[in-house]
Amino acid sequence: MSENLARIMLDAAEEKPDGIAVKLDDIELNYAFLKEGSARMAGVLKEKGVGPGDRVGVMLPNVPYFPVAYYGVLQLGAVVVPMNVLMKSREVQFYLEDSETKILIAWSDFEEAAKGGADAAGAEYLPVKRGEFEKLLGEAEGDHEVADRAGDETAVILYTSGTTGQPKGAELTHDNLYKNATVSAGTLVEISDEDKLLGALPLFHSFGQTCCLNAAVCRRAMISLIPRFDPEKALEIIQRDGITIFEGVPTMYNAMLAVEGRDGFDTSTLRLCLSGGAAMPAETMRGFEEAFGCKILEGYGLSETSPVASFNHPDRERKPGSIGTPIEGVEMKVLDDDGNEVEQGEVGEIVIRGHNVMKGYWNSPDATEEAIVDGWFYTGDIAKIDEDGYFFIVDRKKDLIIRGGYNVYPREIEEVLYEHPAIQEAAVVGVPNDELGEEIGAAVVLKKGEELDADELKSYVKEQVAAYKYPRKVWFLDELPKGPTGKILKREIEVPSASSVE
Repeated sequence: MSENLARIMLDAAEEKPDGIAVKLDDIELNYAFLKEGSARMAGVLKEKGVGPGDRVGVMLPNVPYFPVAYYGVLQLGAVVVPMNVLMKSREVQFYLEDSETKILIAWSDFEEAAKGGADAAGAEYLPVKRGEFEKLLGEAEGDHEVADRAGDETAVILYTSGTTGQPKGAELTHDNLYKNATVSAGTLVEISDEDKLLGALPLFHSFGQTCCLNAAVCRRAMISLIPRFDPEKALEIIQRDGITIFEGVPTMYNAMLAVEGRDGFDTSTLRLCLSGGAAMPAETMRGFEEAFGCKILEGYGLSETSPVASFNHPDRERKPGSIGTPIEGVEMKVLDDDGNEVEQGEVGEIVIRGHNVMKGYWNSPDATEEAIVDGWFYTGDIAKIDEDGYFFIVDRKKDLIIRGGYNVYPREIEEVLYEHPAIQEAAVVGVPNDELGEEIGAAVVLKKGEELDADELKSYVKEQVAAYKYPRKVWFLDELPKGPTGKILKREIEVPSASSVE
């Protein structure tokens, strides 16, 4: 029997053909329609010479065409290369050339970047335009065959964010994605075919792809899509569609909390919320749960781990601030710089082993060898474990600030900042300093209508942490730079010149 990931969609269509798979406002696709659309997509690609193992770029926002393209590529036995719709042509070219992609399926609104990148890379450009794409599929001959793929063959090449150097393509297998989705949908979220998920996370990203799209399809649930996250629109959809599960990153929760008139929305159908992608400040979790009467479970993972590695499980004690314990079939340890396990409560690097760990980095044997040692994936994330085996992220290894020989973990300071009633968002970064090596800097966004003096803020933090930890440099911004999921991108935060930093 084929281990092709596309089988989850085909099984859903057989069991619940009339069930709504995805919707976008008034547009609804049931599972039977999704199956036929994917078969037509496979037929179009096959006509263009795409076969098993070939790479196909998918550069689409959260619209119903995404799952049609995604499962159509997989059904053919080809490899999906998901791409951020906001990329420029130079970035598109890199992704396509690096993955040796044959065809790019892209949203026509981004034609300049998509076609420009495809042309430069020598890949065919296949535009997706409402009305015209339906016509293309309608005239195509459906390929209802499902290519026979082994579980350890590559299904998706997911490019990492490239915080250091060029992005690397994580090769995720059919087994990686199938097991991560089924465990997430089963033991973690316990999704049923009655559930309705809010599709706010980008489907081209690992979190949205596994925990929303594939997990929902595994359980024959419905996804209501938002092409571009807007907190008020999210609350409208929760009310309109009776959404039961919301999955997001901390900045999404923060934004929904900040919506004026949020109490006017009926969100009583929400039964569970999941957070990942970045550490959720305890104050944000407390505020959201209080405002919306819904429990948030926080978890952890990376593109290279398909992505889920650990979670606060619904049937166990939940510890705010913790990423929980490893999911079924996954092991996690915390090691020191010499590769030894640290004592309980001590900090070290998280390493992961299990069915979720990628096959390797595409065409990068040296990077793969460095990242995966004896089956253990080295994450670069710093954490500690408590007496109950719960993991607590301290920070990214690369975000660690060393001030005058003292280690300062930005997340600890950010937690304090988020507790200030005037602060909407904050990010702590290292600022180069001739005497100390690095100084503590804080970029802060205030809530609407709030005022705060930099010296007041420094004093506020100084009262709660050791003297070497509080930020000496504070500056205020209208917004913090964010990635496609809403995750704050510290590498893009510009530190103002010394004269303008308070």
